[in-house]
Amino acid sequence: MLGWPSIAYWVHTPHPFLIRFSENVGIRYYGLSYLLGFVAAYWLLNRYYRAGRSPVKTEQIMDLMMFLVVGVMAGGRLGHFLLYHPEDLFHPPWAFFQVWKGGMASHGGFIGVIVAAWWFTHSRKLPFLVVTDVVVTTVPAGLGFGRIANFLNGELWGKPSDVPWAMIFEQTGGGSLPRHPSQLYEATLEGLLLFAFIQWRFWKSDVTRRSPGRISGEFLIAYALVRIAGEVFREPDAALILGLSRGMFYSLFLAAGGLAVVAITSRRSSKGET
Repeated sequence: MLGWPSIAYWVHTPHPFLIRFSENVGIRYYGLSYLLGFVAAYWLLNRYYRAGRSPVKTEQIMDLMMFLVVGVMAGGRLGHFLLYHPEDLFHPPWAFFQVWKGGMASHGGFIGVIVAAWWFTHSRKLPFLVVTDVVVTTVPAGLGFGRIANFLNGELWGKPSDVPWAMIFEQTGGGSLPRHPSQLYEATLEGLLLFAFIQWRFWKSDVTRRSPGRISGEFLIAYALVRIAGEVFREPDAALILGLSRGMFYSLFLAAGGLAVVAITSRRSSKGET
């Protein structure tokens, strides 16, 4: 039983809009976070090619970005419904297209990115695993921006807590109890920490040349670990599965997939295959 001391906790006020034109129309931080994530990815992909670390030429990057945008949006949106709220998919019938209301699942987004990357590499005759290696190194930037937008929106708040930095999310359904600002924890873990790790692996080793696909596997494992860590402090936003939050449960499959990719690429590398 938590005993909250009589100190003043910060009451969170939601800020969904950067610029607001009317009650429901404006430039939303949620949409801006996706834009910033894609801009960061475009900049990084250009830098990789100039450094000789990516097979995706400058003139191909915009095409790749278009594939990734479709993959992220379709996969993330579909994942939100299928993995978390399947009962809301057709209520109303156009619910899938109401993206301005939020509702994106990172696990679904990853699947969408994989499909988009395969489609792009197949049509351009580029090596799939090499391209996924460069793509995954750009993902944490978008994840970090997205979590900051979650915080500004006042959504996906954490579990009740009496830590001094706890916040009250009463205006967005969190009640009057102070809670962990888990969105900021996740922004640090999934955004900053994961970005630092994957960039270090990309630039400080020759793993992308020696063992294509390994960084993709490592990314899936690392993301699963930091996501599970963040879920410890986050209030579950859907029914538990086997006593685990859905974010934790689905991350186990990402970790397993990542381990399989690392094992396969390591075996191929030891045999001199690519």
